[in-house]
Amino acid sequence: MGSQLISPTSLTGITVLEHTQALQSIINTILASGGGQLTLSAGEYEVGSLELGSNFTLNLEAGAVLKFSDQIDAYPVVNSRWEGAAQSVYRACLYGTNIQRVKIMGDGVIDGQGAKWWQRFSEQASELQYPRPYLCSIEHANQVTIEGVAFTNSPAWTLHPFDCENVWISGVTVVNPKQSPNTDGLDPESCRNVRITNCCFDVGDDCIAIKSGTEDAERSIACENIVISNCNMVHGHGGVVFGSEMSGDIRNVSIANCTFQDTDRGIRFKTRRGRGGQISEVNVTNIVMDNVLCPLIINSYYFCGKRGDEEYVWTKRTLPVDERTPQLRHLSFNHLIATNIRSCAGFVYGLPEMAIEGVTLSDVDFSLNLTAQPEAPAMIADAPELAQAGFFIENTVATRLDNVRVTGAETLFYNNKNNQKLVVNEG
Repeated sequence: MGSQLISPTSLTGITVLEHTQALQSIINTILASGGGQLTLSAGEYEVGSLELGSNFTLNLEAGAVLKFSDQIDAYPVVNSRWEGAAQSVYRACLYGTNIQRVKIMGDGVIDGQGAKWWQRFSEQASELQYPRPYLCSIEHANQVTIEGVAFTNSPAWTLHPFDCENVWISGVTVVNPKQSPNTDGLDPESCRNVRITNCCFDVGDDCIAIKSGTEDAERSIACENIVISNCNMVHGHGGVVFGSEMSGDIRNVSIANCTFQDTDRGIRFKTRRGRGGQISEVNVTNIVMDNVLCPLIINSYYFCGKRGDEEYVWTKRTLPVDERTPQLRHLSFNHLIATNIRSCAGFVYGLPEMAIEGVTLSDVDFSLNLTAQPEAPAMIADAPELAQAGFFIENTVATRLDNVRVTGAETLFYNNKNNQKLVVNEG
């Protein structure tokens, strides 16, 4: 195995494509020796998409900035997964597939230079034949570590481990502009045994979104055994989000000791008819939130994306249960504090034919912003616009509230319909 330390002058040539070829050649030489470490010393390196391999470590020293070009021709087209289903896409800036023991580490910065990609998406869609590249996508891999690095300006999702096992993400910072489209911080998709700790996300979409593919996925793979702890979330559409791509199941998730500041929503579950699949065994504890639209959303009528506007998705009628019916059960939320809530204390809306089962809230202290104007808490057809409202809960079984306090609402429940075996115990 070999290791190399390089500087920007190590990249021969003048153009971005020449620099890409030079850096990829160095990586390939290390891989050919059985693996090793490539260290980038301080300075700027501007390249296109790079492919990593097994037994390989990319180390960015302090002051090293790995910049990815916004030239479309710097990104080969590969078959990957986009929005929960197989699709041809522009290859990720950092990409690896069918590999093991890969590590990205250090005190440097990985910059996706996403501004041009966002402009193409919003204003010049005809320039994009394929979806924008992820900043880092490691797929079908085992033993993936990402540690210490700062990621910024991602063209689309930032970190995307897909069908990976034994993933460790620690001490990472992700910063994307608040208005940048689809720039999720971290999307573990159909992964097993994932640990996310001591990270900070300040992004334009969901901070962390746990996914397992849609009904259109080529095969169903669960996302399971996920631990998230000691992380800070800023801005973004949600702090920690489940779905809406959850057809392969999401289970055994623990979220603890995190802060959410100015996120639209706090803990957010989003699914709809057609997805199928099950989200279960989720435990959330010791979360502090401030200035969120709504601290807890469990939405079975999520309408964004493909087929989201169909009557099958939005109708409130009771429909037959089949393999397309999503299920949510055994969701526990303990020791939550939220201040300056702008809409309602919580929004839990199951399907009439498939109630959300076993939601427990205990030792919860929520306070509402008394000057906020009404807003819709959830992405659902005909959503009520709420402010200074208590919990909206409908179509659940065995929901339990123990020592739950809501300050600033006239009543604990703004809406309480078709909730079987509902238990409320005041502290």
